[in-house]
Amino acid sequence: MRFLQILFLVAIGLGAFAQNQHVAKEYHVAVNGNDANEGSIVKPFKTIMAAANVAMPGDVITVHAGVYREQITPPRGGNSDLERIVYQAAPGEKVEIKGSEVMRGWKKLVNDTWEVKIPNSFFGKFNPYSDLIHGDWFSPRPKDRKYHTGAVYLNGDWLMEAAKPEEVMNPTDKKNPIWSTQVDSTTTTIWAQFKNVDPNKEPVEINARQTIFYPDKPFINFITLRGFTLQHSATNWAPPTAEQMGLVGTHWSKGWIIENNVIQYSKCVGIALGKYGDKFDNKDTESAEGYVGTINRALAFGWNKGTVGGHIVRNNTIAYCEQTGIVGSMGCSFSIVQGNIIHDIHIRRLFQGAEMAGIKFHGAVDVQIMNNHIYRANIGVWLDWMAQGVQVKNNLMHDNSLDIFLEVDHGPMLVSNNILLSKTSLLMNSSGAAFVHNIFGGKMDVIGYDARLTPYHKPHSTYVSSLHDNPGGDIQFVNNLFVNGGDASQYGNALLPVVFDGNVFTKGSIRTIGHSDPKKFGEMNKNAKEQMKNYKDQEATERNVVIKEDFDASANLLNEGKEMYLEIALDKNWLTQKRNLVKTASLTKAIVPNLPFENVDGSPVIIDLDYFGKKRNVENPSPGPFEIKSSGKQKFKVW
Repeated sequence: MRFLQILFLVAIGLGAFAQNQHVAKEYHVAVNGNDANEGSIVKPFKTIMAAANVAMPGDVITVHAGVYREQITPPRGGNSDLERIVYQAAPGEKVEIKGSEVMRGWKKLVNDTWEVKIPNSFFGKFNPYSDLIHGDWFSPRPKDRKYHTGAVYLNGDWLMEAAKPEEVMNPTDKKNPIWSTQVDSTTTTIWAQFKNVDPNKEPVEINARQTIFYPDKPFINFITLRGFTLQHSATNWAPPTAEQMGLVGTHWSKGWIIENNVIQYSKCVGIALGKYGDKFDNKDTESAEGYVGTINRALAFGWNKGTVGGHIVRNNTIAYCEQTGIVGSMGCSFSIVQGNIIHDIHIRRLFQGAEMAGIKFHGAVDVQIMNNHIYRANIGVWLDWMAQGVQVKNNLMHDNSLDIFLEVDHGPMLVSNNILLSKTSLLMNSSGAAFVHNIFGGKMDVIGYDARLTPYHKPHSTYVSSLHDNPGGDIQFVNNLFVNGGDASQYGNALLPVVFDGNVFTKGSIRTIGHSDPKKFGEMNKNAKEQMKNYKDQEATERNVVIKEDFDASANLLNEGKEMYLEIALDKNWLTQKRNLVKTASLTKAIVPNLPFENVDGSPVIIDLDYFGKKRNVENPSPGPFEIKSSGKQKFKVW
């Protein structure tokens, strides 16, 4: 009898377990669907949000061809990497999700200026034409100028907001048409310039939604977003001290995959991997001390490897964002950003601030930024505060105002196999970096000392070990190729050691030796002079150098359709100078955190592959990102 009772209880338990097991489903969405449907292929939903409301971990939402004008606020995420909720465009079908609405009813006023009046009820709870861009480190120019998060689009491209409403009544500058707005208690009025265009006959759209794909609460984990074109959102400024909301955003979650999308025309941010919001957002936090407080609160709110970050952002095209292509304050940690095209970021220079870049990360702990193509941005990659264990490798950057900016980080940071061809390759206000096998085609600007006290961490962790000031130096340049006037002269001396080993300087490029430029300073405070007494200026060390002042490498990028080629002259004779394979054992530890350069999983670094992923000559690797097989002018497909 006892045995039978046990069998009975086991049977009940197994039955309950079976009932609780969710059988993964695929839900379908189509423009001709109905949200009262079941979401099957024959009876699809009409909106993506209807599918999001019923999808459970393990389910797939497949969206079919068409334009969807909605904001998706996923109510839940998956349980693990193997039990995700997947949002995908149907294979081979073009699916657009827009934060805008088509606007008709324009009336012509004077010159090429048209007017439309819209009931405020059209916008619901959020009106982008009364919502002003604001936040820590945001700097309107002039100081009293107002910028709205709304925009006006003609044939998909945006017009710029006028500085003053009366400007929109002037004759149109065909290259730079403008718009303006006024909102009262009942009505939103928009004035816009349309040169030789009837806006009631051409596609004209206005922003109506703040984001397109963004949870309204943190910890919505393990979501995949794949294959969409997402555009037109009224995002606000995203400083590191406040909630960071993008056209697409993870909202302080874990394990997202954002892949194969086109993400464009966001007023401020394309993809946000960053901070949650709290009562301290933009309140007495615009300082180094304020951000330290933000970090402490983030640690208390789950900033660790098991809870936040670990995202994959790959093979997307991210463009036309006036602040940042990809932003992340701490929530970016342990992530991979790979294979993306990022362009036209902060290109209109509408406003200023301290957060604009193709990629702008705070807290890039064990982040990998690799195989990306970044161009026409104010800064390609900006790693600000707590970049530790980060690897920036195999990227192509050009036509930026500046390619890489490392600010008040203590490392270790590994920058390898990159092609950096903007006029300024580096802006350095950090220590603990190793630059290995890169092409430098521009100058380096160096901050010699910054008094801010910024954190470093336990290895492969967000746990803060201590705070430290930021002396310049502790930089290693190994096996790089300097072309087109690449200028390293500002590293002639520093407060911490600087080592150049195995580099090649071609015609027009400038070495460090013999240069001792006046030191530049970052942020200073009342303790700065006392703190600086801990350091003594020292000259850079140079060894195994090849100097070819008469050799013109003439590195030049060629755009051939969707492919990019690099024409460059190389010389096999550079290989007569013996170089060592770069690995953890050959690089000195980052001084401030006393940590070695290693992979994000803690394994030793070995730079035995080149830009193309081909094996290097481990006995004598070539300088620069390519293994040199022959001399003379050569053409490489680099994207």
